[in-house]
Amino acid sequence: MDKNFLNDFPILRSEMNGHPLAYLDNGATTQKPHSVVREICGYYGGCNANPHRGVYELSVKATKVYEDARRKVAQFLNAKSTREIIFTKNATESLNLIAYSYGLNNLRGGDEILITIAEHHSNLVPWQRVAQVTGAKLNYIYLAADGNLSAEDIDKKLSKHTKILAVTQISNVLGLVNDVKKLAARAHEVGAVIVVDGAQSVPHIPVDVQDLDADFLAFSGHKMLSPMGIGVLYGKKKILEEMPPFLSGGDMIEYVEEQATTFAELPQKFEAGTQNVGGAAGLSAAIDYLQGVGFAEIERIERDLTNYTIAELKKIPYVELYGCDAENKIGLVTFNVKDVHPHDVATILDAQGVAIRAGHHCAQPLMKFLGQNSTCRASFYFYNTRRDVERLIEAVQKVRGVMRLA
Repeated sequence: MDKNFLNDFPILRSEMNGHPLAYLDNGATTQKPHSVVREICGYYGGCNANPHRGVYELSVKATKVYEDARRKVAQFLNAKSTREIIFTKNATESLNLIAYSYGLNNLRGGDEILITIAEHHSNLVPWQRVAQVTGAKLNYIYLAADGNLSAEDIDKKLSKHTKILAVTQISNVLGLVNDVKKLAARAHEVGAVIVVDGAQSVPHIPVDVQDLDADFLAFSGHKMLSPMGIGVLYGKKKILEEMPPFLSGGDMIEYVEEQATTFAELPQKFEAGTQNVGGAAGLSAAIDYLQGVGFAEIERIERDLTNYTIAELKKIPYVELYGCDAENKIGLVTFNVKDVHPHDVATILDAQGVAIRAGHHCAQPLMKFLGQNSTCRASFYFYNTRRDVERLIEAVQKVRGVMRLA
């Protein structure tokens, strides 16, 4: 595609610390194109009202915007029904909903929860709490030498006692793509449900929940061009129907009496209170934009940038790379500069207009497994260019000099 994406993202043409911005923290959040911003402003400026609550025209319009967005998401994920799409604040809330509404009500002592050591805290801490409350045991799948999940560990630890397998589709630290379809089949063979963290996959690769046979999948809108504060939980309709509500209040009820309440049908049962209609409108516009670019093109650009970055960083003798020897990698590169703390690296790069993430990336157990306290992470999106990578490399080459180590 011969397209200058920068025309759609004015922030990417800005300067930071006197240098053109090279934004390489897309794993944390992405920038927003004009079309998404216009859609959000159009909603608040033209049809802002409380959805589902009124029969007047403005409320009807707001309801249509909200439910049209749900239909767009259902089609995007290839869900069987719009009833399987629950709007939340973000992937974290979606995963907590599963843990508290499904996990706490279906697990007991003797059951096992199996997750990977590469999980983001959002798909780890809730399962710790479920295990503590129910008496279930929390087990981990560790990594092989190339950073991928250990096949031996999967064979050993996935058993008839496993009731939940929770796994990220793409690691936010290593960028490695897990074979969720194969893992789902393995989980179902032993009677377990699979919970997929799609926060790093849905924005970057095609995700078909029916093809994957995922029982649950969660993602955040802000990592795929839409505003913060809107997320999605996909769940199979049969499972969602059997789950109790996560939050209680307005709009999730059928009837309320003094001592009892009956709940609304899906998806309203899990959407208590006034919802983020503007965020849903922005998510819908973001999906339109991404589909206009095409996921084949998105993958092509990101793989090129990832491979180019790895090749260039490998030329620098004092740079250590993590998870960069596997082929099933996309979208980000994690590294350290020897003898320099990642926060210092990120600060020095920021002074040159290069924005990366430094820290434990909300994955402290994985950091410990890798033998690191923190790392640097450069993460890409389709609007990044090879010039952004060159700026990164030029800045990294200056780090040790700035620290007076060269």
